[in-house]
Formats: sequence, structure tokens, C-alpha cells
Amino acid sequence: MKLNYYADTDSLYIDLAERPSVESREISEGVVLDYDGNGLLVGIDIDHARTKVNLERLILSQWPARVETTPD
Repeated sequence: MKLNYYADTDSLYIDLAERPSVESREISEGVVLDYDGNGLLVGIDIDHARTKVNLERLILSQWPARVETTPD
């Protein structure tokens, strides 16, 4: 899973799987779910992210895998 924040557009993309999206559904204003060819959720796109989620902190509780960060 990858969290990608784009400051220039204030959008957050949560990449849940490394599979291509073939269908997108807007479930509320500015929140779009992406699905693969089998109907499985592969990503979440959040426009105007600062107004919808707290971007100041990320807390991982009992995370079962290694956490990586990338440089800005």
C-alpha cells in the first residue's frame, strides 16, 4: 500500500494494490474508489484532501510489514 499526497492539487491517492484500475466510482464529492477488472478495490482518490482528512499525522498500529519512506 502506498500513500501519495500531491500538494499542487491537494489530492491524496491511497494505492491499495499494484494492479491497474479499470473502473472508478465517486462515492461522495471528491472521493473516488478505483477497481480492477475483477471488481476488487485497488485505490482511493481524495480531492481537497486537507478538508477531508488529517494530513498532519499518520499512525500505524500493529502494522504487519516494514514501513518505507521516500524523499520529497
